[in-house]
Amino acid sequence: MNYIDYYKVLGVAKNATEKEIKKAYRKLARKYHPDVNPGDKTAEKKFKEINEAYEVLGTPENRKKYDKYGKDWKHADEIEEARKRQQYQKSYAGGGFGGGTYSGGFDESDFSDFFSSMFGGGGRGAGFGRGRGSVKFKGQDYNAELQLRLSDVYKTQKHTLTVNGKKIRLTIPAGVENGQVIRIKGQGAPGINGGENGDLYIKFKMINDTKFKRKGDDLYLTVDLDLYKAILGGEIIVETLSGKVKLKVKPETQNETKVKLKGKGFPVYKKEGQYGDLYITYKIKIPTNLSEKEKELFRELEKLRS
Repeated sequence: MNYIDYYKVLGVAKNATEKEIKKAYRKLARKYHPDVNPGDKTAEKKFKEINEAYEVLGTPENRKKYDKYGKDWKHADEIEEARKRQQYQKSYAGGGFGGGTYSGGFDESDFSDFFSSMFGGGGRGAGFGRGRGSVKFKGQDYNAELQLRLSDVYKTQKHTLTVNGKKIRLTIPAGVENGQVIRIKGQGAPGINGGENGDLYIKFKMINDTKFKRKGDDLYLTVDLDLYKAILGGEIIVETLSGKVKLKVKPETQNETKVKLKGKGFPVYKKEGQYGDLYITYKIKIPTNLSEKEKELFRELEKLRS
């Protein structure tokens, strides 16, 4: 894995605060977002680099490891353990056990030799790792965000996602939710020394291109109802995501009356054939621009009601 200066990617100093890093990330993410630069491969690559940099520098623990180990920051725990074992080897070889002395010290050259032997080099250290084979490490996980329209995930669909220049075909089940994350095993960075590949984590961002409001598997819709239909009753046509339906309106329907259409909501994630419900709220529209004749009839109605 080549070294990438994540500070340079975000354009911040190495002593930048968390707030400064977050601000820089947001600014660059907006500038290079695929929606702002459709079809621009350079911007797409830059956007991925920015997200990768923020994944590291935006988390204090990851940033600390990166500052200390650079490109090998994901293996910080293993490296620390390796340091201890190397110290043990040097102490043992130097007579530190059984009466000898060991003055400590584990300088950078020692570390370089040992780390080189771990990852396939031929270090000149005390022999730790020789004859045992290289240590295997899992590759780095990738994170990606996929924007979808709400109408697109009403049905299961296939999608092609490009991650680090690699096209990945995946099936997106109907009913996925905004912010939901799925894992695709083995589609991350290659493993080290024959270790397994990292995984790809995809976070979904939904753009509501419909007139419905979604809450879980249920949908909500406000429907205008004219005054006469509300008073006298009748039928209306309502559009759902699965097509148009005819509804009967009861006489004397009040404003804000709610009606439930069972099974006309959103698909339940990974449960074939199961759907939430659609809740309709009637909003009665008062007629405007009445003629004198219409006003007169309303006055007569008012007298009758009083």
